[in-house]
Amino acid sequence: MVTHPFHPLCGRDLPVLFERRTRRGLWFVCEVDGKQRATLRQEWTDRGAPAGDQRLSADGLTALREVVDAVAGRRSGTTQVGE
Repeated sequence: MVTHPFHPLCGRDLPVLFERRTRRGLWFVCEVDGKQRATLRQEWTDRGAPAGDQRLSADGLTALREVVDAVAGRRSGTTQVGE
């Protein structure tokens, strides 16, 4: 079953034709409506680890933004206040 919430096939049970392991993980090649094939990451299915219920808090998002800004500043060669 496709479990990724933003995938257009979310909630559909699809037969797995075969599996493919790559350096980026396990992928399933599935049949859609007997005509097409869809390639899905294991994490996007009920065979992957269940998705977490927790969302990032406002404090967590603020801290993440600070890290992103610091990395972006280093790449562009500018100096951030407080460095």
